[in-house]
Amino acid sequence: MDRLLQFVHRDGILDLGWGHPRPELLPVEAWAEAGAAAAREFGWRGLAYGRDVGPGPLIDWLAGREDAGAAAETFVTAGASQGLALVAEVLTEPGDVALVEAPTYHLALRVLADRGLELVPAPGDDDGVLPDAVAGQLRELRASGRRVPVLYLVPTFANPTGRSLPEQRRRALVELARRESLTVVEDDTYRELSYAGAAPPSLWRLAEGAGVVRLGSFAKAVAPGLRLGWINAAPAIVGRLADLGFVDSGGGVNHSVALTMAVFGASGAYDRHLAMIRERYAAQRDALVEGLSRVAAPDGGWFLWVPTPDGVHADDLLAAAERHGTSFVPGSRFHVGGQGGAGYVRLSFSHLPPPDLAEAARRLTRAMTGS
Repeated sequence: MDRLLQFVHRDGILDLGWGHPRPELLPVEAWAEAGAAAAREFGWRGLAYGRDVGPGPLIDWLAGREDAGAAAETFVTAGASQGLALVAEVLTEPGDVALVEAPTYHLALRVLADRGLELVPAPGDDDGVLPDAVAGQLRELRASGRRVPVLYLVPTFANPTGRSLPEQRRRALVELARRESLTVVEDDTYRELSYAGAAPPSLWRLAEGAGVVRLGSFAKAVAPGLRLGWINAAPAIVGRLADLGFVDSGGGVNHSVALTMAVFGASGAYDRHLAMIRERYAAQRDALVEGLSRVAAPDGGWFLWVPTPDGVHADDLLAAAERHGTSFVPGSRFHVGGQGGAGYVRLSFSHLPPPDLAEAARRLTRAMTGS
């Protein structure tokens, strides 16, 4: 077993379950060059305790990106998952209700549950959450004496569905948040992985910072091993994050890596890398989609949300798929308490090259058809 990696390889299995980057697409040499340049530029300051909200060079670079917040609205994190945990810590109390889209990122459900929150699925359809129905649900919960401070969702190239919330619903959700004093926590992890032009506008940009907290990450666009991301939030929330005890104790989160990322970004290496991986991941998406029947290609992200054959439970299909030499994540994993998604599977096209994805599709098709 590899003592370095989370990924576990299984002989004979072309695994579509892992939402990990393809190893050959990680920017090893360019990152090494950025690290050396950062060491030269920042010297000992790159190895000292960092500024509480994150280093100025990275925050300034982030503030210049599309859909980003201003410098005063930015807090550097050790990735989107830590960002979610921190936001939950400052905006919620144990016992509160957190609304979550269904289906949604399965590990976010664990992060929110760790805070002691009661997770309640928000009403939605195949295009995502339904703002008017959420408003009714919110009123009912609050009328029963429940505190409902947050709604979590992945509105752009979502994990697991690959879909994006329509713009009309985005605007309605932003208005709902403003009207009902609800904070929408927008996980914007996949925004940069757009394969069909510009991604939809973020909820954060539409809200102009009011009622929305945005989580960003470099895990998909650069590398997960950086453990680096950010939060966009109102300055008052950023101030509360910076005042947390662990920040006071340790200084800025992931200071040295954040400075390397600042150099990687400012040098143009980030944009060159992003252009390359968009092309490659789009090709990987196409290889998997072309091998399956009646599956639409998402405009971005890493995932396909595929229905099982009529009457077939995803767990039963998983057993058949593994006998045929492939695997996936059953849809129930993306629902609160596993209550839903039995007729869907999530497939990731991020980790394997196109020939392997085409073969995995053939194996999955055989498992689905019983051939």
